[in-house]
Amino acid sequence: MGAMDPLDFKDSKRYRDRIRALERAGAEKEAYIYGRGKIKDLDIVIGTFVFEYMGGSMGSVVGEKLTRTFELAQIERKPCLVITASGGARMQEGILSLMQMAKSTAALGKLRKKGIPFIVLLTDPTTGGVAASCAMLGDILLSEPNALIGFAGPRVIEQTIREKLPQGFQHSDFLLEHGMLDRIVTRAEMKEMLFGIMSSLSYYMKGS
Repeated sequence: MGAMDPLDFKDSKRYRDRIRALERAGAEKEAYIYGRGKIKDLDIVIGTFVFEYMGGSMGSVVGEKLTRTFELAQIERKPCLVITASGGARMQEGILSLMQMAKSTAALGKLRKKGIPFIVLLTDPTTGGVAASCAMLGDILLSEPNALIGFAGPRVIEQTIREKLPQGFQHSDFLLEHGMLDRIVTRAEMKEMLFGIMSSLSYYMKGS
């Protein structure tokens, strides 16, 4: 699947020209990839946002692939891991982009009803519509150190409420302290941490 230009969008540059430029540069075809994987001997379904492709923004193709990630995990009854890195919804696709929040969240709801574990690893940055949908809906929420996580950016919030935000607001340490994350994990300990969590949850899933 590759991005299209349903709105014939143009700002400083045509959307379709941005897509072609990324293709010529040898980038991924979209801002999200998914498939089957393993952590040690544990079979999982894994998806990751690709920040290098238009800031990991979520358009129609990303929403479809994210939905298929959850559907694959449900069909094969495998724990699901999604790694987020995104600036949010893709403005060049307008409301079609925003609809992906509801679409992917509905698919995730079906996965949850089947009792299949969904783990999210939030990386820097995870913002906008991605943060407001699947990124904060994991059974376990892990984050890399010092990752920026939130819906609107600090500058937008300060301009809206006309107040100065606390130091470190929307960074992973702050969110952990205020109960929005389960744990901050460095890359050195990530493999063992993910294996321990996902294998434990898989054990209970098989027993259900």
